[in-house]
Amino acid sequence: MNILQQRLTHLSSSVGRRALSTMKRGIEREALRIDGSAQIAQNSHPQALGSALTHPKITTDYSEALLEFITPVNEDIDALLDCLMTTHAYTMKHLDGQRLWPFSMPCYITEQTNIPIAQYGSSNSGKMKTLYRQGLTHRYGGLMQIISGVHFNFSVSDELWQLLYEQSDKSVALQDFKSAAYFGLIRNYRRLVWVLPYLFGASPALCPSFIKQGKSPYQFETSAKGTLYLPYATSLRMSDLGYTNNEQDALNISYNSLPEYLAGLSDAMLMHSDKFAQIGVKVDGEYRQLNSNILQIENEFYSPIRAKRVAKRGEKPSEALARGGVEYIEVRALDVNPFSPIGINAHQVRFLDLFLLYCLLSDSPDTADVEEAEITANLNAVVLTGRKPDLQLQRHGDDIAMQQWLNELFVDLGKIAELIDGEELAYAQALAHWQLAVDDPDKTLSGQVLNAILNDDDAHARWGVRLAEAYQQQLFEYPLTDAQIALFEKMATDSLAEQARLEAVQEQSFEHFLADYFNYAQ
Repeated sequence: MNILQQRLTHLSSSVGRRALSTMKRGIEREALRIDGSAQIAQNSHPQALGSALTHPKITTDYSEALLEFITPVNEDIDALLDCLMTTHAYTMKHLDGQRLWPFSMPCYITEQTNIPIAQYGSSNSGKMKTLYRQGLTHRYGGLMQIISGVHFNFSVSDELWQLLYEQSDKSVALQDFKSAAYFGLIRNYRRLVWVLPYLFGASPALCPSFIKQGKSPYQFETSAKGTLYLPYATSLRMSDLGYTNNEQDALNISYNSLPEYLAGLSDAMLMHSDKFAQIGVKVDGEYRQLNSNILQIENEFYSPIRAKRVAKRGEKPSEALARGGVEYIEVRALDVNPFSPIGINAHQVRFLDLFLLYCLLSDSPDTADVEEAEITANLNAVVLTGRKPDLQLQRHGDDIAMQQWLNELFVDLGKIAELIDGEELAYAQALAHWQLAVDDPDKTLSGQVLNAILNDDDAHARWGVRLAEAYQQQLFEYPLTDAQIALFEKMATDSLAEQARLEAVQEQSFEHFLADYFNYAQ
């Protein structure tokens, strides 16, 4: 009996099933605001939405036009998605006719100078956030930074941790056991991350404006209406066209334990980059980036999954992890689902639950260089050719058909679904829904997107506009209660007041603020 089966047997009691089925989730969805011409909005973040610096649910990412919607942590999937829906609906009612672009890959962009960098006010923390984004612009260009995604935050119940801990040898404290187990989840996730772009990747095509001056590592095909696409691609967002940093290839950050991960991240924060040094940090009295290291700050480290802990005020992400261990994980490999007005649906959430529980409960040996190369090769193969018939991947050095691997995985996911399903069989139904995509690649999100573009003989941009208009109408008509409206209005007012307070109490110069901020990495 393997470790997964041993643990599922241990959790098969009513207490175990309840502990297994109690999960905490949060969602962050990014979406570009577009104007009536279907181009990126040029105006500032709407005042009615509050302060992007301090609002708990509505903020911005790289661009002033790149909205980010954040849900609170929730144990109920319907409540989680309803929260995301109400936030979208309130926002849509305050965009003065602007819409939300429904794809991960951006809308038509004339020039990168037309991408407004997010502004967060005159406080030191606000100026630092804007300067970080200016640094990203100089390092990678603005186009890459406005690619949208969905982040999924996940943790399991204290009751489940206690049951798993009791099954262990108890050689370490409970929190250290949790951190080690979460890193085991992360290692297994990275081994299987290709599953997510296969099923949920929704960016096999893009607007030609994204490829400037013909610079592309791929040989795109062109639809009759001018859309660029790769016939078997699943997620161009996850390819080398997406958020990549070749300078990071030398970092070699380990996921074998929390101490190794933190040590690697600390080293990366201090690692000088000759390439980025050529940009300059402060030129003619104006900052261009926070520093010339490979990472300006920890958030610049790209990974399709992150270990996280809620940080205290002023605390850096790594400081929070060092203080209290891993509290939850953040999945970052999800394209925006264009068939949902909020970018994700319940079938996806339930599959993610099963997938992450599988990664947590299965054996997870440490990874070495050979397996790291295999992980990278498998992900790249699925991102670019995931719907190709008879696609072969590598598992422990041997060839295996991707479909065979998926079918084996789904059998194990089905065992977990049996334990946590109630009378509605919601998890079994979600698994059956995505099994159809295993059997027929056209039923993946990327397959549906490409078929819509090619079979309808429509341009990517025009289809995006039609979807954006339909979701605009749907969200505008979505009923909000007086209490919900009042709460959003209060959050907007409170966030603007908090930003004003931060700006008013500022005593330290920006230079001293930056020096103090980076002292922790020394």
